[in-house]
Amino acid sequence: MKAKIALTDDLQTCLALRRVVFIEEQKVPEAEEVDGRDDDALHLLAQIDGVPVGCARLLLSGETGKIGRVCVLGNLRGQGIGAALIRTALEVLRDRPGITQARLGAQIHAIGFYEALGFAAEGPEYLDAGIRHRDMIRDV
Repeated sequence: MKAKIALTDDLQTCLALRRVVFIEEQKVPEAEEVDGRDDDALHLLAQIDGVPVGCARLLLSGETGKIGRVCVLGNLRGQGIGAALIRTALEVLRDRPGITQARLGAQIHAIGFYEALGFAAEGPEYLDAGIRHRDMIRDV
C-alpha cells in the first residue's frame, strides 16, 4: 500500500484528518488546532487509492520552512506514510527559492522518527496543547 502525496488546495479534507488525529484522538483543543494560519500555508495530502489518510502543513518564513500538523490516521501508522509526508515536505521546501532549513515541533515520542529523517533536536522541551514537544531542525 503506497500513499500518493501531493500539494493540495483541499483544506477541508486536511482539516478533517487533523480533527480526527489531533482533536478527537489527542484531545488538542480545537482553538489551538485551528490557529488561523492555514490560509497562508502549503498543504500536503496523502491518499491511498484516492482515500485521504494523512496530511502536513508547511509555513514559509524567511529562510525557514516549518513543517507542522503532520498526521496519519491511526490504523495506517507504522507503514511509512508519515516518513513519506516528511520527505515530500522537504522536497517542496527545497524547490522554494530562499528556503534553506526545515523546522518542526516534534512530540517527544516522535523524536527518533524525525532523527531518522535527518532532523536534530535543539532547545528545551516545552508543552504545546498539553503535549511535550521539542524543536527540531535540518538543512533542506
